[in-house]
Order: sequence, then structure tokens, then C-alpha cells
Amino acid sequence: MNQGYSRSNEPGPVTDFPVKKEKGWMEISIIGIGFLVLMPLISIHRVTDFMIFCIFALSFDLLYGYMGRLSFGHLLYLGTGAYVFGLFIKYFQTNALLAILLGVLAAGLLGMLVGLIMVRATGACFSLMALAFNQIGFFLVLSPLKHITNGEDGFGAHAQSIGFLNFSSKTTMFIMTLLLLLLVFYLLKRLTTSPYGLLVRSIKEDENRVRFLGYNTYFYKWATFTIASAIAGLAGTLTALNYKFVNPNVMDVHQNVGVVFACLIGGAGNLYGAIIGGVVYMMISNYLAIYIHRWEMFLGLSMLMIVFKFRMGIWGYIQERGEYFRRPKEIPPAAQKGA
Repeated sequence: MNQGYSRSNEPGPVTDFPVKKEKGWMEISIIGIGFLVLMPLISIHRVTDFMIFCIFALSFDLLYGYMGRLSFGHLLYLGTGAYVFGLFIKYFQTNALLAILLGVLAAGLLGMLVGLIMVRATGACFSLMALAFNQIGFFLVLSPLKHITNGEDGFGAHAQSIGFLNFSSKTTMFIMTLLLLLLVFYLLKRLTTSPYGLLVRSIKEDENRVRFLGYNTYFYKWATFTIASAIAGLAGTLTALNYKFVNPNVMDVHQNVGVVFACLIGGAGNLYGAIIGGVVYMMISNYLAIYIHRWEMFLGLSMLMIVFKFRMGIWGYIQERGEYFRRPKEIPPAAQKGA
């Protein structure tokens, strides 16, 4: 059977493809400097909020941009991180750093369990299942667990200081959030430019071919879903720590539209795009809400204009223009003859 078949004719394993190793130190420096420059122009609390949203956008982009799964319920994991952090602070006066770790682990564990079912689905089915799980979580904290979560009224989550870390200080929150954002970016940069990241992209492009090559695509999708959930949980813990308050709004499905817009604005499938899109979306939504009464309509119009102008996102447009200027200019035939 299969006589005459040459192994050399078979496409090589995905992980044998050349992978560009990028440490990302330059990008990390640029991102850090960018937020430091932004801080004097906007209130420090708001910039911290921007960075938390960028962490959430990075987690969503890993799922949507790299794996090709559009989730309308990704806030479930942000909310899980926020609630676990807040509950440990409220009932056990837990060390804030430990509470952050517990929130991340809880969101990752939930993603691990939900992912066992979710990653089998694709397309609209995946999106609707994500929405359904999000609504289940929203309902649980709103009603059945009301005696713990205080329902729609929410509860305070005031973390005690740890040594020189005064979590009531806006400067402390800014520095800690910036460091965590840079850490998440660095780790995702290494992950997405590794053989693992290339394989996840290959699954997005042609899962059947990757499966034919002998890879367990289910495992890679499940692992990616779990990682994205844990990072979203980190954003949730920082949200609770920054606002010192948790309520069901952290799981409100309407808020999920914002992160979808952010990835489309910046350029899905690119970590730089997630950060650029996150900042642009937050700036537009925040300032429209201040100056315009019916700001939601103008927000939608602004998003549409940006998406239509930059079909591949802002970062995709920057890359495209950069390649255009780096491309060697062709010499017209008349000029060649004259030479």
C-alpha cells in the first residue's frame, strides 16, 4: 500500500518552517515610552485604564487574530478574574498580589474547562456559544450568587498596601500596570513567533492540512483558548484593583463590542495592532462621552470610518506604507535608454 510514495514529497512539519526569532526589546521600549508620553497629556488614572484594556485586547487578539475564533463572550474571563480578586480581598483580606494570581488562575481554569467544548466549534457557532457562556456567568453573579457578589450593586475591593506598594496610589497602579502590559506583550511576542505560534496561525488558515500532517489541532486550540482566558483574567484583576469595585458590568456582553472594534481598528492578528487599536478606541470612546450627549452613535460612525479607511487596520496600513517606501523604484524604459 502506498508503494512508490516518497516521504520527501510530503510537506514538512509546520514546526520545521523557518521561524523568525524576535525578542521584542525594541518594541517593548517603544510601547513603554509611548504610554509615558501619554501620561502627562491625559490623567494618569485614565492611561492606566487604557493599558488594562490593551491587555484585554491582546488576549482577545490571540483568540481572534491568531486562531481565527471570534468570541462575543470573552468578558466572561475578565469578569472571572475581577470577581475572584475582589472576593478574596473582601472576605479574606488576601495579599493583593496573591489575589491577582488567584484571579488569573481562576480565569485560566474556567477557560480550560469551557475550552474543552468551545474549541470544537467554528464560525458563528463558536461566537454564539461564547455569548451563551458569558450570559450564564453574568446571570450567576447577578442572582444565584447574590449573597456573595451582592448582585447588581456589586461590592468594594480595597487592597491593602504591601510594603512600598500602595495600591491607593495612582502612580503605583500606573507603573505596575505598565510593567504587566509589557510582560504580557513580551510573552505573547515570543509565543506567536515560535513554532507554536506558527502552528496556531496554520490552523487558522487550513486546519485540515495541519491535522493531516499529524498534529493534534484540538490540543493547540484548547491551549491557546486557555492562555487567552488567563490573560483576560489578568485584565479583570487589574480592573478591580484600579477601580476598587466589582459589579456585573465587568461581564456585560455589550462591553465586548469594544474589544472587537479595537482589534479591527488596530489590525487583527498583530500584537502591535491590538495595542494601537486599544488606545485609539479608548480615546475616542472616552472623549466622545465627555463632549457629546449621544456619543454612542458618533462612536459607531467613527469606528466605521476608521475600519473603511484602514481595511487591514492602522498597523496593517503602516506596514503596507513602509513596504511601499522600502520597495526599489522601477526605472522607466525611456530613462534606461537615455542612460
